[in-house]
Amino acid sequence: MPTLSVFLDVPLAQKLEGSLLKTYKQDDCPNKIFLAYRVCMTSEGQPWVSSVVPKIRLQISQDPSLNYEYMPMMGMKSFTEASLKLLFGKYNQVIVENRVGGVHTVGDNGAFQLGAQFLKIWRKDSRIVYIISSKKESHGLVFQDMGFTVCEYSLWDSKQLCMDPSVLLDVAEQAPHGCIFVIGNIGDCKLTQSQWARLIASMKSKQIFPFFDIPYQGLSTGNLEEDTGFLQYFVSQDFEFFCSQSLSKIFGIYDEGVGVLVVVALNNQLLLCVLSQLMNLTQALWLNPPTRGARIITSILCNPALQGEWKQSLKELVENIMLIKEKVKEKLRLLGTPGSWDHITDQNGPQSYLGLNSQKVEYLVKKKHIYIPKNGRINFTCINAWNIDYITQSINEAVLSPEGSE
Repeated sequence: MPTLSVFLDVPLAQKLEGSLLKTYKQDDCPNKIFLAYRVCMTSEGQPWVSSVVPKIRLQISQDPSLNYEYMPMMGMKSFTEASLKLLFGKYNQVIVENRVGGVHTVGDNGAFQLGAQFLKIWRKDSRIVYIISSKKESHGLVFQDMGFTVCEYSLWDSKQLCMDPSVLLDVAEQAPHGCIFVIGNIGDCKLTQSQWARLIASMKSKQIFPFFDIPYQGLSTGNLEEDTGFLQYFVSQDFEFFCSQSLSKIFGIYDEGVGVLVVVALNNQLLLCVLSQLMNLTQALWLNPPTRGARIITSILCNPALQGEWKQSLKELVENIMLIKEKVKEKLRLLGTPGSWDHITDQNGPQSYLGLNSQKVEYLVKKKHIYIPKNGRINFTCINAWNIDYITQSINEAVLSPEGSE
């Protein structure tokens, strides 16, 4: 008698964005270009790695004093402390008052996994999560799996081709009392002082709990402090909040993903209670976080000379991104491409919207073998001296072509 599989009722999962890369790899066109890599790329088409990282890798591999015993459940203490100082600044009031702490987490979504689990248990009345960012975020799935009702809003206005802070303000004013706000790219919205006051007042009066996403501090503007300066608005108004602090991208150690779930509480006693509960939850989630990436980052952040070299490499990367965007905009202008392309340089960070509709995107993929996501958000570090002319000429053709019309 044949054995029936227990997996008979399991269907194939819906295709993810990764299928775009699969299609690209199957394309035989010699001029094909992929503009949707998640990592920063060099002009040679290789993943960017901070110049200081290889030296630290070698030092760690040759260090006979390293102890490879299991980490404490909270993770590597020196890594967490260094990460918090990077996020807030060494002399920030939450650090001085000893009311901020963190848990060493796994990968990009580990902090959301841990934070969502905690909120599910200890904020039982908060079952609605609003995810407000410039793009579709994968951590929405984390909250859905935990049983939360998830509402997603994009800060990107595809008609006006800009970040729209009114989205955040309107959602805050319409959201129910006690809900959770997962906020990404808030620094890119460039809120005015009056808008900040309005946002803070709405969130404060409704006791909305903020959960910030910090995926690449320093890669947005090139200034580490400026990229997270918005946190001070919430610190100064005595908000308690979580942060998902991902550190792999800004060092170029993508395959050794590590991060921190940051907790800000009103006082040290409350902080210790929260951290103790999080420590219990880590036992079920991963027990022992990865240390190799954490050791690399800690070695750099705790050495002033190495930290200076890393900051310089990060600054050069951001300056190169800005230069690429300027070149793309100027080439489109010289080609006489219809429309304004200022939105390209108005956006911060390596990944930005081109401002193309789905028909124009499809034209680029099928006719020009330039692979970009359906939303037109590309990684500008994938553009270099060898492909920029072909890319801009193709964009011009897509805009002018009847096939690229709505």
